[in-house]
Amino acid sequence: MIKLTKTLYYTNAIKEGASDQKSLFKVVDKLLHRKNDTKLPDHNTLGSLANEFAQFFGDKITKIRADLIHQNQQSTVSDYSIQPMLENSTSTLTIFEKVTEDQIRNMIMKAASKSCRLDPIPTWLTKNCLDVLLPGITMIINLSLTTGVMPTKFKQAVITPLLKKPTLDKDIFKNYRPVSNLSFVSKVVERVIAKQLENYMSANGLGEQLQSAYKKFHSTETALLCIQNDILRSIDDKSAVVLILLDLSAAFDTVDHDILLRRLETRLGISGCALAWFRSYLTGRTQSVCIKETLSSNHNLECGVPQGSVLGPILFTIYTLPLGDIIRQHGLNFHMYADDTQLYLSFKPSQDGSCAVTKEKLEECIKDIRIWMSKNMLKLNDDKTEMLVIRAQHHGPVVFPCIEIGTEDVTSSEKARNIGVVFDTTMSLDSHISQITRAAHHHIRNIGKIRKYLTTEAAEIIVHSFVTSKLDYCNALLQGLPKVLIDKLQHVQNTAARVVTGCKKYDHITPVLKNLHWLPVKQRITFKILLLTYKALHDEAPQYVANMLVPYVPGRSLRSGGQMLLRVPKTRLVTYGDRAFSKAAPLLWNSLPPEIRQISSLHSFKRKLKTFLFNQIYD
Repeated sequence: MIKLTKTLYYTNAIKEGASDQKSLFKVVDKLLHRKNDTKLPDHNTLGSLANEFAQFFGDKITKIRADLIHQNQQSTVSDYSIQPMLENSTSTLTIFEKVTEDQIRNMIMKAASKSCRLDPIPTWLTKNCLDVLLPGITMIINLSLTTGVMPTKFKQAVITPLLKKPTLDKDIFKNYRPVSNLSFVSKVVERVIAKQLENYMSANGLGEQLQSAYKKFHSTETALLCIQNDILRSIDDKSAVVLILLDLSAAFDTVDHDILLRRLETRLGISGCALAWFRSYLTGRTQSVCIKETLSSNHNLECGVPQGSVLGPILFTIYTLPLGDIIRQHGLNFHMYADDTQLYLSFKPSQDGSCAVTKEKLEECIKDIRIWMSKNMLKLNDDKTEMLVIRAQHHGPVVFPCIEIGTEDVTSSEKARNIGVVFDTTMSLDSHISQITRAAHHHIRNIGKIRKYLTTEAAEIIVHSFVTSKLDYCNALLQGLPKVLIDKLQHVQNTAARVVTGCKKYDHITPVLKNLHWLPVKQRITFKILLLTYKALHDEAPQYVANMLVPYVPGRSLRSGGQMLLRVPKTRLVTYGDRAFSKAAPLLWNSLPPEIRQISSLHSFKRKLKTFLFNQIYD
């Protein structure tokens, strides 16, 4: 009876938290009897500790800005010697449009039910009483839009200090990350502004095409797919590639408000009431640190865009728009994801002097980036910058000189973590797959310990949240890898299937996977690539992904001309050129039956594609 009651209790808890991974973590931690105690430095009272943290976080930003101001005073370089003169925008945005109650209702109901201690009532209660509260909330938001004023109450933030890693010393303040939280209604106001701002920028082509953060249809996967495609094609062309990963310190917190407002006005053409709203939004902001329900005193914020907000990240990408102009001037390839900037340049190792020329180009570009960042109150972490020299595995190591960045000499690493994926010097992704399998097996072992309390349905939900999500993350990059590496991931999926179904270790796994209706790892990779291809062909993917695909146009009138086929580019190496998205995607797409390629609905395409791949592998 006890076991049955526990099973029912945890099954219901898992079903309720299926859409929220944080809730699932809590249920699993409870089953495993794990305590997630918040680690804090030694202290006398919580109030004094909260004030110490508030002072530390404020002093850190003050020191960074003071150092940058000192650097600028010492520098004699003009802004316009390192970036092109920006013409005034021909587009204009002077007012924000009013919103209806139905629009606000949809935004509130779609938002996560997270609450902040600044909220007068919990978010779940706001949603339950929305019929009564909606007219008032809508009126407040429309008043803010039409008057160009963000209410003072909505410009407060509560900071929670969290230890960056469990292994770090809890008594050192710099080991803590400030996690910001804002009131729920303030974020609804921001969502309204963000939607109108994004529509305006998209309609007028005002964004940076190679910035993939906080944009519709963009993700870390699409960004990395673009970078990997360029690298693989360069290696296929008998070149090597230098990849440099730049690191910024407290990037969001040091943004200068005057510079940001000037950029909104000159680069985006925002003026009038709309610009007044952004000025009101940025000025007069305050924050306090909260430790176990104890608040510090309020601290004024003279700079920065609020983390934990809806608008903050979007404003940061606008702030860094000129960065792309600088890099293009130097002829380098690049891609940005929020404050992560990646520079890469191909060269011929066999040519005399090629390494020296490449080194000089990179150093000149990074030098100008550092100057621009300094003048725009952004600090580049020279000592945390990483460099990879990527080449074909059969060519052997390439001797490349160290790159001088500020006062640091950056040497090539064997591998580096790149927005969630581990890149290595041969693009084998061996280290990345090892990392996935370690993490996945860890979760599988924990799920195995509590499996007796779970129904099959509940176990499958947890496996998808903790294991399958890891197998699927950026799996489009794994296309064309050797079978031995894919088999490592398949072993993880097989083990997870055995845990869910309770089958024995030596039972044949194919019927088990078929009954669960799970596609094997290789087919999941194929599914992801074909899905991205479909989206790119239907304007639901970044432009840089669509640019990698070229429609097939026959030289004369043929039946194949209307079958939505793609041109397959020629490549030299199976291990590199054939793995590139620009080659792999057309090959896979052209192999699909015409009736699937010509489906007009994304939902229908996904359903038909999975059925096609499922039948192909199991029948």
